[in-house]
Amino acid sequence: MNNKINHWKNFKALDPTLKVLLEKASDAELQDAFYTDLEFGTAGMRGLLGVGPNRLNIYTIRKANLAFARYLLQYPLAQLRGVAIAYDNRHMSKEFALESAKVLAMHGIKSYVFSSLRPTPELSYAVRYLNCEGGIVITASHNPKEYNGYKIYDDKGCQLVPHLIDQVIKEIKAIDDELSIVVELSSKQQQLIHIIDKEVDEPYLEAVLGCQLRPNQDKLKVSLVFTPQHGTANILVRESLAKAGYYVIPLLSQCDPDPDFSNTKSPNPEEKIAYEGAIELAKQVKADGVLSTDPDADRLGVAVLHNGEYILLTGNQTGSILIDYLFSSRREIGNMPDHPVMFNTVVTSDLGQKVASFYGVETEKTLTGFKFIGDKIAQYEINHLKNFVFGYEESYGYLFEPFVRDKDAIQACLLLAEAITYHKNHGKTLVDVLNGLYEKFGTHHEDQVSLTLKGEDGAARIKTILTHFRTEKIHDFAGYKIIVKEDYMTSLREENGQSSVLDFPKSDVIKYFLEDGSWVAIRPSGTEPKCKFYFCIVAKDQVSVQSKFKAIKEDLQKHYQ
Repeated sequence: MNNKINHWKNFKALDPTLKVLLEKASDAELQDAFYTDLEFGTAGMRGLLGVGPNRLNIYTIRKANLAFARYLLQYPLAQLRGVAIAYDNRHMSKEFALESAKVLAMHGIKSYVFSSLRPTPELSYAVRYLNCEGGIVITASHNPKEYNGYKIYDDKGCQLVPHLIDQVIKEIKAIDDELSIVVELSSKQQQLIHIIDKEVDEPYLEAVLGCQLRPNQDKLKVSLVFTPQHGTANILVRESLAKAGYYVIPLLSQCDPDPDFSNTKSPNPEEKIAYEGAIELAKQVKADGVLSTDPDADRLGVAVLHNGEYILLTGNQTGSILIDYLFSSRREIGNMPDHPVMFNTVVTSDLGQKVASFYGVETEKTLTGFKFIGDKIAQYEINHLKNFVFGYEESYGYLFEPFVRDKDAIQACLLLAEAITYHKNHGKTLVDVLNGLYEKFGTHHEDQVSLTLKGEDGAARIKTILTHFRTEKIHDFAGYKIIVKEDYMTSLREENGQSSVLDFPKSDVIKYFLEDGSWVAIRPSGTEPKCKFYFCIVAKDQVSVQSKFKAIKEDLQKHYQ
């Protein structure tokens, strides 16, 4: 490690800002910044901004792009088709986007770079619309302001799936020194970088508006507050909702693309504190609901007015409500395709699957990560065995129409506004709808506990926790018998003393199914220094489900505290 630190200190051309950071860094900071290379995982790279190989900076970005360029060149038309590039509001996002374009240009690959920040789903659309060979998004999604990230896409606008990412990782490992990558463009290479904006914005917006199921319903009684959390959704969400005829009040203090997220306590719509300003405004204007997107606009959170209070819905709850609205509307309108299929993940609540089944829609599970859903869409697009009608994750990501192959909060805002309006016109709130689903399919409580463990010691601790659950013989949680254990790393399903093989790519996930229909899952985050514990608890009513959740959670915690 000391050799790496000295190499960076002695690098004469080191970026001046990074040089200052290097000189000021404490021993502990140097340890964390240099003990390893920033991991390029199945979701690309995400990490703290700063100096060193374990940080996001122009040198680690160059390394990732050199690897991506080498990967792309295996495709004969890559240089001609090019790569679409988008970026969010974070520190260094635009710089990293342009740096990415320059590295690609040095290898003869043209690029289409958005002139200013754009949502991640629009990047997915741009790849397809411009017939590119791939795509890049510079974003750290909902992470704190100190982070940034780098995601790569295939020619279908889908994040690279594991067997393709593995090829990029192989190229990364072949690059010994990120500081040795010199970026100097000839005038001919500079001409390979194209700036884009409205030529993609307008058809994307038109496609989003085409998602509507009930465009002509009465919208006069509904008002909604919207916040983009200082991120990329501001213009497109407001334009799409306005053109569709919805009355939207933006939280202006959170509309500017601020890299420091100055006017929000959190840019993550999964956290309650992210809604404080928006709910305050909603109370003032008596809005029916609050829509909150994350900075790169692939996730949507919602709070709805119910009995005088604003109730936050989880990703699982919103997904189930949207499934009910979407499929009941399709049935009524008569546009449900033959052999409809919905996709969600192994850590998504079972409630949505039960609702889908009621409407005759099959559910297929994937691993966590919307790329697996995008890949499934592409497979059925080729073989025509089934027709995609919806995809979602518990982590607030939804997709209605597959002109995008990633979760799309712009689409979701429009369809959720439509659902809120439809149900209000019929005397209901979304909470009423959810309670109706509980009455029909059982009360479900979904929850997640995250154990944050930073740095080298934290990474080791997360591995120890997963090893414990992988190897320990656990028979029950709080007296509720475990009837099935699935380990997606070993690809084994254990039931009644018998083992069978799981048909999933290998992933560090363990899931326990309990005799009462509940389940618990454990996995390390792919983008944050966290070990995540997922719960789907089923009972007859809210009192029972909360009591059961508390008991199971406390018993589970004994295994890692």
